[in-house]
Amino acid sequence: MRTVLIVLFDDVQSLDVTGPLEVFAGAEAWHGGSYRVLTASPDGVPVRTSSALTLVPDHALDDAPAPHTLLVPGGRGTRHPDRRLTDWLRGHGPRAERLVSVCTGAVLLAEAGLLDGHRATTHWAYCDKLARDHPAVEVDPDPIFVRDGRVSTSAGVTSGIDLALALVEEDLGRETALAIARHLVVFLRRPGNQAQFSAQLAAQTARREPLREVQQWITEHPDDDLSVESLAARARLSPRHFARAFRSETGTTPGRYVERVRLEQARRLLEDTGDGVEEISRACGYGTPEAMRRAFVKALGSAPAEYRRRFRPASTS
Repeated sequence: MRTVLIVLFDDVQSLDVTGPLEVFAGAEAWHGGSYRVLTASPDGVPVRTSSALTLVPDHALDDAPAPHTLLVPGGRGTRHPDRRLTDWLRGHGPRAERLVSVCTGAVLLAEAGLLDGHRATTHWAYCDKLARDHPAVEVDPDPIFVRDGRVSTSAGVTSGIDLALALVEEDLGRETALAIARHLVVFLRRPGNQAQFSAQLAAQTARREPLREVQQWITEHPDDDLSVESLAARARLSPRHFARAFRSETGTTPGRYVERVRLEQARRLLEDTGDGVEEISRACGYGTPEAMRRAFVKALGSAPAEYRRRFRPASTS
């Protein structure tokens, strides 16, 4: 049986705690004898979450049993961390077989020196600060979770559920993880490499309706003519005016936005369907497999076929 110890502190984000907790508790219910899930706070006294929910821990940190998996949630309480908590993590973190953080829990691990030399992520709003304050940590702002050896870190809030499901799948197999996901009514597989934002969320939504309509058109028709001239005509603007207005209102150029949408759609089709690379390249507007291959190598460092081998489950048909 693996002991999962979840650290609690005042102003913790409640979903950072309860999301992974429900996953591991569900695994224990489904596959008895697999996990013992415990919580602990510095003094063993109840803590008040950032949403005013009170959580009652099982133990004080100093009295908690040695964990197999030590999970550190995030929340407002990480902005000015309790020195007792970071000191405890510094002393006990190296003994855990698996270190896991959710959201800004990565900040606490970094403060304790446990992320030095590791690749890690956190909530998108705090990635720059984490990188600035802890230069020994290789911060990747894009994925929803990152696994680097015994250290696993996840982005904001619900991504902790995705990471917990990935850990359960590793420990107990895909069928158990799938059963838990079904029970929680969540997707089993949002792979860790998935971006924290979709292309539509990564860019700002344009203020003017014609530009918003163009953004939606691009998303729904990645295989269409998405040249600046064609998109400008759809927005009833000159190409020069359109390109300038689109960048001003969305924070990115039309071409870059189109690239993100096409790449995102191609990744989804590679992960979720058995369609061939040539068929996907046409459906996503690349035209040829070679054009799609160049886009994947440039953005992801791997060709489409290799990407599919890495991120598409063998059971997908």
